[in-house]
Amino acid sequence: MRSQETDYLVIGAGAVGLAFVDTLLDEDPDCHITIIDKHARPGGHWNDAYSFVALHQPSATYGVNSMEMCPDRVDEHGHNAGMYPLAKHAEILSYYSKLMTERLVPSGRVTYLPLTEYLSGRGGRHSARSILSGEEHSFVVRRKLVDGTWFKTSVPATHTPGFDIAEGTRFAVPGDLPKLWMETDNLPQHYCIIGGGKTAMDTAVWLLEAGVPADKIDWVRPRDSWMFNRKLLQPAYHRLEDLVQFQVDLVECANESETGDEMFAKLDERGTMLRIDESVTPKMFHFAVISEAEVALLRHITKVHRNRRVTALEPSAMVFGRESVDMPEGTLFINCTASAVPFEQRDKTRPFFDGDTITLQLVQSPFVPYSAAMAAFIEANFETDQEKNNLTPPTPLTDSTETYPYAVMSNLMSTAILSGNEKTNAFNAKSRLHPTGPAIARMMAEGNPRLEALSDIALKIKTNMPGVIKLGMAAKAIHERVD
Repeated sequence: MRSQETDYLVIGAGAVGLAFVDTLLDEDPDCHITIIDKHARPGGHWNDAYSFVALHQPSATYGVNSMEMCPDRVDEHGHNAGMYPLAKHAEILSYYSKLMTERLVPSGRVTYLPLTEYLSGRGGRHSARSILSGEEHSFVVRRKLVDGTWFKTSVPATHTPGFDIAEGTRFAVPGDLPKLWMETDNLPQHYCIIGGGKTAMDTAVWLLEAGVPADKIDWVRPRDSWMFNRKLLQPAYHRLEDLVQFQVDLVECANESETGDEMFAKLDERGTMLRIDESVTPKMFHFAVISEAEVALLRHITKVHRNRRVTALEPSAMVFGRESVDMPEGTLFINCTASAVPFEQRDKTRPFFDGDTITLQLVQSPFVPYSAAMAAFIEANFETDQEKNNLTPPTPLTDSTETYPYAVMSNLMSTAILSGNEKTNAFNAKSRLHPTGPAIARMMAEGNPRLEALSDIALKIKTNMPGVIKLGMAAKAIHERVD
């Protein structure tokens, strides 16, 4: 058994753990950090994702604070034309590998143990095991264990389908699709996408852009979803006015509504929220971000099976409980039912800071890397768990139209808490992962007249806040009673 000492033992080398480590290195120059992860290279769940996946939101605020992810330019082609880049799968993995090999490990203060599984521990002593060799590691942790796996992100390649698959059925996950060129003598004559989330949308877009006719695609959508309109969520320095309008839309529509569904309907009228089928009122909202061009493309698929879930697949049929639906012979069924985040854990939050353990959750939804970086900053710059937790009440990751107003309310309250503290406010002004902080600081230094867009937002938030809180508290009650 190998024994070693470290100040912080971080479980997980994904977006969460690495954003935490990157910031902690700068904020606490005397600490040593050990990172363990099951994957063979950094990047967490991105290692298992399908090759055509890309970020939903612009890369400007994703990754870690110390390193840009994508060039600061506008895409000129494709469904993201006119907007800022979305890092693709290969770019994301390359980014995290570069971070590890060129910044973290060379610092001399980070030990990285890939292909290593955390086992257990308490009281400053923890154990892990090398997955391939079986060798056990013993750690004496001088300060804290950092859990970067709270989100338990799932992707199709690692997800077990919740339905039976009969022998002879053509079945795939999205990552299998780019390999179809190797089966030119046995290509599917029909395709069926199973799932209603962003992975299913990405898969549908990929098939259509690859040349598959829309009439050769069926789509099982148990629930339709609302999505944020990406054109309003561009980098703040370039599109500050849109971000301001987005925030105003949220608070005004919340204040004017009695229910979450009413709020979404009003946001739809303003073009802030998008949906695929305008004749269907979605009940699901998983914080997905999409472009208007992608939505227009997805609307070409009209063979949609709604409000039911697959219980079994057969070579030429889908089974929904007692009902069987015939499908063309040799249909390729594509499983997109993995949930990126286990929303069933949504109300099982815990304190960020609890003695010798830090559990990385959300400071603001859905800003995962920013939340981890802020936690690292607070860990290094504040003394007691009480003052740290007062700054970081976990923000919920809700999953429905009924409960989303709770997340809106929580985000606004978090913003007030963090901007009201001199240290955290200063961190936001320099944090690349913060959606507006550095851009506003830069504009202020320039005396940029575009800052006038901010002149009345504080008043609008204050004016609408009573209604936001009323709707948010009602949504909170729904959120907490849903199992």
